[in-house]
Amino acid sequence: MTDPNSLPPLPDRLSIDPRSPHHVAALFEHDVGIRFNGQERADVEEYCISEGWIRVPAGKTVDRKGQPLMIKLKGKVEPFYR
Repeated sequence: MTDPNSLPPLPDRLSIDPRSPHHVAALFEHDVGIRFNGQERADVEEYCISEGWIRVPAGKTVDRKGQPLMIKLKGKVEPFYR
């Protein structure tokens, strides 16, 4: 396993979409998890710790470009390495 002290710190805001300015590819070499309001979520597309929100897909609905529609949920956000 990797040493937790050698892992890079998680940023305040992170997105899995490579088109986003908040995407950091180096962090996704490690398994990143999100705990939202005390429950672990696997469907998070983007998060912001300081503002306290996550973006998740709204079901199977897609926009006209084929991208999933996102909804913003507010609460306590805790990112971590698995």
